[in-house]
Amino acid sequence: MNACRKLLSDGRWHFQHGPMDLILQAEGARDAVAHAHERAWQRFEGLLQELVSELPGLRAPVGEHCALQGVVARRMWAACSPYRADFITSMAAVAGAVAQEILACYAQQGIDRAWVNNGGDIALHLAPGQSVTVGVCADIAALNAAQLRNGLVLDGQIRIDSAMPVRGVATSGWRGRSQSLGIADSVTVLARTAAQADAAATIVANAVNVQDARIDRMPAWLVRDDSDLGAIPVTVDVPDLPEEQVRRALQQGLQKAQELQSSGLLWFALLACQGQFVAASAPQALEGAVWSPQAVMESEVGSVFA
Repeated sequence: MNACRKLLSDGRWHFQHGPMDLILQAEGARDAVAHAHERAWQRFEGLLQELVSELPGLRAPVGEHCALQGVVARRMWAACSPYRADFITSMAAVAGAVAQEILACYAQQGIDRAWVNNGGDIALHLAPGQSVTVGVCADIAALNAAQLRNGLVLDGQIRIDSAMPVRGVATSGWRGRSQSLGIADSVTVLARTAAQADAAATIVANAVNVQDARIDRMPAWLVRDDSDLGAIPVTVDVPDLPEEQVRRALQQGLQKAQELQSSGLLWFALLACQGQFVAASAPQALEGAVWSPQAVMESEVGSVFA
């Protein structure tokens, strides 16, 4: 299957190649935007094969030294390296690292704002004075046909401006296309880069957890035969749990998020599980920005699941 692209009716582009599924948007001088879109497409066309050529190394546990060669592969390793004391592979940052690589094509004179959304993992370019509003949908299972048709009611919005040290947003959870060890419906992370946000969201989502025999877990390779997690049990179903259990699970995840925040590995995190929310202490610029439901058309880009 070859890479393909399609210009959408609202001026955004859709790039797709195998598991890479990107929505791209850019604003600025017309010629600069057109040139950046073309550069992004040229970079995208060969990117999947570049990663596939190093797949065994990318699926191996992250060690002390990086033997990977490609720039995106090495970025994945670097984003995951702080967590190598636990089991993690570079694949935990693949979606964010790909978005970040394509976004680099837009970091040029004449581009005011741009974002690359790779299945909910988002890389941002903001020229000085620019901002973007990110909508967060915490529970993909709550979506229905009416919402998709008439506009989503989001769990909140996050406004990111150019002065913030944030250029990446990622969401992870057991309901997403990635596999999780925890029970979070979603964990949305803001970080300096999309690859860092992707890895951190994975780690925090894994930490949102409790032991309960009713939670259904299976070896990762039985859920998806190409899983990089091997025989590690991943969550496949979570029943309705008592509120106290959910609270305990979220507090465990929050503790992990705060540890990462203190280490500079994430800037902000919003954790959601069965209708309950907690957040790593928001910088003043974000306080109160993530709680009010808003119609989806009021947000410019959305982070759902990666």
